[in-house]
Amino acid sequence: MFVLIVERACVPYFKNLSNAMSPIVIILTTINAPYRTKLDAQALVHCLTHPEAARAASGHMSAFFGEVSPDLQKAFASEFHISEAALISAAKTFGKYSGETYPLAA
Repeated sequence: MFVLIVERACVPYFKNLSNAMSPIVIILTTINAPYRTKLDAQALVHCLTHPEAARAASGHMSAFFGEVSPDLQKAFASEFHISEAALISAAKTFGKYSGETYPLAA
């Protein structure tokens, strides 16, 4: 009986929670998960617009370009007034540095 109550109470909560999560929260959770040092949105914006900052946060940037969907990357960039062309340039520049190929830079 207790299990049924828990299931009925939790399912709507988790559905609403995932719907309420903004792209920014999803992105920051993804890029920060494995690292002790956390980037906030402004730090990520700085990394996207300054290649030397991106190299200093290479793990976070690799996660951003490699694990976050291109649509979410574009949404994040748009939210912070980074053009799609500038975002693609950042992906290509970071890809040259890291030796990785990222979907957005292809």
